[in-house]
Amino acid sequence: MNKFSGFWERNRISGGYLLKKTGGDLFYKLCRAILLFGLCFLILQPLLNKLSVSFMEQRDLYDGTVISIPRHFTLSNYALAGRLLSFWPSFLQTLGIVITSSVLQITACTLAGYGFARYKFPLKNFWFLCVMLIIVVPPQTIMASLYLNFRFFDVFGIIRLIKGEGANMLNSVAGFWLLSATGMGLKSGLYIFMLRQYFRGVPKELEEAAYVDGCGRFKTFVLLMLPDAAPILTSCFLFSFVWQWTDSFYSTLFLTNYNMLSSGLGGLADRLSEWWAVVNGSNASAGSVAPVGYTQAIIATGMLMCLAPLILLYLAAQKAFVESLSQTGIKM
Repeated sequence: MNKFSGFWERNRISGGYLLKKTGGDLFYKLCRAILLFGLCFLILQPLLNKLSVSFMEQRDLYDGTVISIPRHFTLSNYALAGRLLSFWPSFLQTLGIVITSSVLQITACTLAGYGFARYKFPLKNFWFLCVMLIIVVPPQTIMASLYLNFRFFDVFGIIRLIKGEGANMLNSVAGFWLLSATGMGLKSGLYIFMLRQYFRGVPKELEEAAYVDGCGRFKTFVLLMLPDAAPILTSCFLFSFVWQWTDSFYSTLFLTNYNMLSSGLGGLADRLSEWWAVVNGSNASAGSVAPVGYTQAIIATGMLMCLAPLILLYLAAQKAFVESLSQTGIKM
């Protein structure tokens, strides 16, 4: 009571300013809470729906009284989706390819970003404009050029001189890794830009002190700049890993001979139809075509199985990821 009466006394002395300020702060916090709740709901609601559907039996999918909580809980959808996706072999193969590609990509982008941030060389602004074009131009626009270059791959005519024709690097993981190692992989321009902005924000006095202590350029970069850039490198690696994990463009071009989860998820509905026809082909009442609702439930289950490693990866690297976002910004 004393605190409440004290508030009104201070408000009277301030001429009503305290009440206006306190009311304004409460209104701002309420609007912020509503906005954040709405954004979180928009993001999480589709995921929660898929999670709910993945645990439902087929009869729950067509029961109008079942909305979010399954009446007949089951794990059979996960077992079936895992079998149709060949989940564990595909998971291990995808994991190996994507980790290698992400490491190569971040290594190339780190060197490029550091070079743009610290060194002067001819046509530097022009080359950085080309990096910006990598961000702006969709990869689909250069698909024909990529196809021709990697179908008849050559280096200064050397391969054609030896073999009589260029090397075919399509449907090969070597071509996929080559793009990443040369800074031309998926979203590489964005990583170069982020790393450039970070390195530009590092005081040059740190490098000068290292030079005075006897470090060369390479040693300064490895021992001084890279450890300090660990948060932004973690963020770029996470972005690279996530985008390549779910990529279908480059996977279609280079990895059709490999069991990638993204490719398997795209053909999950067809595999389910084949499985349904085999299982229920002799049962005329069941039909030979999988019901639409059940097909969508299996697809949702497959999506969750593909997303689970990404969620676990983010939870493991969350601290470094948030730290990099708070440190870097867009420093010009």
